[in-house]
Amino acid sequence: MKSVFAKLATDFFSTIVFLLVYLVSDNVALATMVAIAGAVAQFVYARIKQQKLDVMTYASLALVILLGGATLLTKDPRFVLVKPSIAHFAIGAIMLRKGWMLRYSPDIVRDNIPHLVTIAGYAWAALMFALGLGTIAVAMTGDIKLWAFYVSVVAVGAKVAAFALQYGVFRIVITRKLRAEARAGNPLVSEPTHTKVYKAAR
Repeated sequence: MKSVFAKLATDFFSTIVFLLVYLVSDNVALATMVAIAGAVAQFVYARIKQQKLDVMTYASLALVILLGGATLLTKDPRFVLVKPSIAHFAIGAIMLRKGWMLRYSPDIVRDNIPHLVTIAGYAWAALMFALGLGTIAVAMTGDIKLWAFYVSVVAVGAKVAAFALQYGVFRIVITRKLRAEARAGNPLVSEPTHTKVYKAAR
């Protein structure tokens, strides 16, 4: 899961730059130009460091240049404001892959509630699509301050809340499952292993 959030931060780098510059300068054109420059610099840095670049990286750079250029030419900020929605949709599509979250889950989660992890993976995909649609709806208003609030508070807050909810549900379900097994004296669970796993769940 940590790598997923790291990927989100990377893909939204230009959006973060745009937001910060706009909040400081209140200048859409300047914020757009700095965001484009930041995206190009991010790409060049990745190439210099010989980092592995996926399709999303190239697509993100192309979108920043294309939509940012459209904003500068038309003086309409809505072009650049919709960019985060495309990243949300792309990440949501990746999250539709069955069981994608299992590789990011600790052993105790994979061993006890793999079905819930799969369901949670689809729930995260739905959240990404919802946030993407919300971004478009807010961007179409042309209200940059409203958009800034949405991407910095609503979208981020929704992800944090979803992560907290997931953690709480997983913890409760696993704890109940292990306690039930302990009461039933499940012969498939050896005492040392069970004790270790149960303590980890607590």
